[in-house]
Amino acid sequence: MKVLANDGISKSGIKALEKGGFEVITTKVAQEQVANYINTNDVKVILVRSATKVRKDIIDACPGLKIIGRGGVGMDNIDVAYAREKGLHVINTPASSSESVAELVFAHLFTGVRFLHDANRNMPLEGDTNFDGLKKAYANGIELRGKTLGIIGFGRIGQAAAKMALGLGMKVIAADKYVNEAVIRVDFYNGQFINVEIVTESLEDVIKHSDFITLHVPAQDGYVIDKEEFQLMKENVGIVNCARGGVINEVALIEALDEGKVLFAGLDVFENEPNPEIQILMHPKISLTPHIGAATEEAQDRIGTELAEQIISLLKNN
Repeated sequence: MKVLANDGISKSGIKALEKGGFEVITTKVAQEQVANYINTNDVKVILVRSATKVRKDIIDACPGLKIIGRGGVGMDNIDVAYAREKGLHVINTPASSSESVAELVFAHLFTGVRFLHDANRNMPLEGDTNFDGLKKAYANGIELRGKTLGIIGFGRIGQAAAKMALGLGMKVIAADKYVNEAVIRVDFYNGQFINVEIVTESLEDVIKHSDFITLHVPAQDGYVIDKEEFQLMKENVGIVNCARGGVINEVALIEALDEGKVLFAGLDVFENEPNPEIQILMHPKISLTPHIGAATEEAQDRIGTELAEQIISLLKNN
């Protein structure tokens, strides 16, 4: 049986699938050619990440397809309910990339509080002629320790971010419509650990009381953070979005940055992806990455292996 991994898959995932008797195709097929390719090559399983979309048109056009797999968490690029209605299995790997995304959140937080994004732009230009000027410009850094991190969306990734925050000595508060409380286990290298119970609060309270805010929510119909929410925030708040583009109003964000209300933003995802607005890309107070939250070798290994196990279990063991 053939598996088309259209957005790539780790070597460990390929190995596990081949061991299970599957042929893995990693040719990148253009979006408009996907349905035709699946039918021509008798593909039973399509695996995607965030680039390839599997909508109703592909589902209808490919009666031989049995499984749609998403390497990662969010499935907004797949018509999940429709696929399941048509008898297809839709699988994803919600736990595999949590730590990787949470680490990127902290890369953006550390970058923001020490102005690394701007220093890295300006040091190559002025480091040899204006060293003292730059030193002065970046002299007002802030420590994360002792500050309050507000986590909006307290699922697996939000809880992974909470662990890291607690390890750094931050206070953690969280908001989530569906999670009332969670016990966060913080593990240390020598087998010791601590458990910290966090009871979620209202979104408004989290926005009002946080020194830094990180979002971990799925794609939404409207903005989670809009003009009114920025007005509720503390002065000099830092905000990070490694979740989905479109959960923060980017126009309101730029206004809040320009007014000095928001100290910095860290963005891995964008409203207009893959063509982010130039005002976002050029802003000196925004730390930027190109949607790489889950893009670590370890996460991709876990994702590939977990997808392989699910596919083998669904198609070989039934």
